[in-house]
Amino acid sequence: MNSFTVTAIGQLAKNPELAIKGEVSYTRFCLVGNDYIGKDEAGNPREAVTSLWFTAFDSLGEAIAKNVRKGDQLIVQAQIRASNWTDREGEKQYDHSFVVQGFKFGAPGKAKREELASRRAAAVES
Repeated sequence: MNSFTVTAIGQLAKNPELAIKGEVSYTRFCLVGNDYIGKDEAGNPREAVTSLWFTAFDSLGEAIAKNVRKGDQLIVQAQIRASNWTDREGEKQYDHSFVVQGFKFGAPGKAKREELASRRAAAVES
């Protein structure tokens, strides 16, 4: 049983980073989301930006690294895991990580839309 899971919807802040350590491959990526938080004194809308880093392992991570680019939207199901350690000064540190359990593709970002448009144009010309 996963104690805590989260569904996150956001755009990739940059291209995913695929890495291999021993026999395990993993992909790290950052999702950014914007939330409306009201208006400022001048009546302009304000947003709060939240960014979270995720890790996807093995074939799941490889699929993300191969198919998404900066600006693309992802819908991610992730398990929240505690990461506790003692730093060099002997102080206990507490953090958490988000481990991807599944994902769906969302809307394509600008780079992918331009790539798809150029493919369509090339297909029409041939």
